[in-house]
Amino acid sequence: MENGIFAGLKVLDCASFIAAPAAATVLSDFGAEVIKIEPPGSGDPYRNLPNLPGYPHSEHNYAWLLEARNKRSLALDLGKPEARAVLHRLVADSDVFITNFPPQVRQKLGVTYAELAPLNQRLIYASFTGYGEKGEEANKPGFDSNAYWARSGLMDLVRADEKTTPARSVAGMGDHPCAMALFGAIVTALYKRERTGRGSQVRSNLMANGIWASGVLGQAKLCGARFEERRPRERALNAVTNHYKCRDGRWIILSLLNEERQWPVLAKCLGREDLVADPRFVTKAERHARSLELIGIFDQVFASKDLAQWRQILDGNGLVFGVVGILDDIPTDRQMIENDVLVPFEGDGMLTINSPIWIDGSDKQKPRHPPGIGQHSDDVLREAGFDAAEIQRLRASGTVA
Repeated sequence: MENGIFAGLKVLDCASFIAAPAAATVLSDFGAEVIKIEPPGSGDPYRNLPNLPGYPHSEHNYAWLLEARNKRSLALDLGKPEARAVLHRLVADSDVFITNFPPQVRQKLGVTYAELAPLNQRLIYASFTGYGEKGEEANKPGFDSNAYWARSGLMDLVRADEKTTPARSVAGMGDHPCAMALFGAIVTALYKRERTGRGSQVRSNLMANGIWASGVLGQAKLCGARFEERRPRERALNAVTNHYKCRDGRWIILSLLNEERQWPVLAKCLGREDLVADPRFVTKAERHARSLELIGIFDQVFASKDLAQWRQILDGNGLVFGVVGILDDIPTDRQMIENDVLVPFEGDGMLTINSPIWIDGSDKQKPRHPPGIGQHSDDVLREAGFDAAEIQRLRASGTVA
């Protein structure tokens, strides 16, 4: 499929910020035509994210580069009655409509599923919200920091102990996994349409994805499980599933779940084969009972070499470990580059982050730079059947910009 699996699929991205628009971005990666509908003037408020206090400074709008690549922009004022006719004509000829407006806003703008579905029986209407579409919080606005990260318990669970301040999330940390959930829902509905010939509504929300992400411990609570005391790193119950600081200040994390087999290998790699015969640590039960002592030993050992040295020593021995990455690592991460996790934009060498799925035999589209506000308004309207006079009237009224 030279132009991608979704070549010929028309998607209307009538959403803002990250989770819902990012689902459209993934569709575009596989060849879908995505039309970004945003208000005239300032456009999607997400365009302004890098200007908020605390965000990195750059000559590039890095947030918009990531979420809006490959898309075309139609600046349409959905608050004007004339815009409804424009949107209806676009919907009639589209395959997917994506929105994350709160339910009451959808009703005000006339973009509910009940209003749009009769215009196109094959339409997939993808709805995304903060807290679901029923109940007293259905119209409550939410970002991933509160509806995903905080509400799910993740913000509390990653604390070292109950006395530590809850940990803040980073921008988009919950939105991007949520985008994959919405993408999956859309693709499932497209498969259903292939079998039935009819479209349908699909839904997802931040709160549901958050509790899914923390599902192991959430399910334990639902089962009435008894929880252990939360311990800081220095008092962890298992030294071989813990993280350690290297000489250069970088951190490494061990994840040795097959402990009986991997314990002597680890001891040899650390240059502490004496620990294997040490009566304090001979059995797994004894190592766990004396985890504080073993952590103290490991702290000293790991502090004797830099992270790069430890990676060379530990690699190739069947030991499961990971580097606690930092942002400085990303631009030169060979594994990410060689596996197309990082890919260049079309026309220049600037790298961007790829969507995290690949399908053999179907190449993704080379990322194209995102549009300016309303950059493609006239083109989109002409393709929808509007003539020059109609487009001029829409522009004169401020409906289109």
